[in-house]
Amino acid sequence: MPLAPTPIETEIPMAEQIGMTPRLLEYVRQTSLREDDLLLELREATAGLPGGVALQVPAEEGQLLALLVRLTRAAAVLEIGTFTGYSTLCMARALPAHGRLVTCDITDRWPSIGAEFWKRAGVDGLIDLRVGDAAETLEKLLADEGRGVFDLVFIDADKANYPRYYELSLELLAPGGLVVVDNTLFFGRVTDPQFTDADTAGIRELNARLHADERVDLSMLTMADGITLARRKDA
Repeated sequence: MPLAPTPIETEIPMAEQIGMTPRLLEYVRQTSLREDDLLLELREATAGLPGGVALQVPAEEGQLLALLVRLTRAAAVLEIGTFTGYSTLCMARALPAHGRLVTCDITDRWPSIGAEFWKRAGVDGLIDLRVGDAAETLEKLLADEGRGVFDLVFIDADKANYPRYYELSLELLAPGGLVVVDNTLFFGRVTDPQFTDADTAGIRELNARLHADERVDLSMLTMADGITLARRKDA
């Protein structure tokens, strides 16, 4: 016989009942995470870099990205912000044999670390690293390849330019395609008015824009630092 809910459980909305404590997060990882040795090695190599832990997507988010690639049957993926390429590797391994992943970063310093792991995983031939200003890279992709050529876009770069990246991503995204935006809760700063920096402002602007954008279906996940999924509606 199931236990009856306590008075607290019946009075508090379910979303507010469970806080993600370190103990609960460890349970989630123990019961759902399937990070293999290669991914673990790359994650640990990244953690040893200055700011590496903060800049790298968590393992469970990388696993979600791979699942989204498979769920959407994406054959062409665009990643804005590579860092050491952990998320790149997660998504590339979920692509079909004929797939491709274009990833862009302002420098090749950090992606060069991941390149070794891409090769070891046998997916380096699917990955096209573009080095330079991300907005310029996206504009060049539009000029060279046209609109609607990607099935999934993952945005995880400089936050101040998120609104610009989002608009360019929608142009590059095929109808029914998915935009995945990282850090949309931004360490909780989005709700704190004392944070007026360009990065926080960029996240706030994008969140407001997404909420009002009738071109997409929308869901914000409270996983990690906030992950927003925006599906471009069919034309």
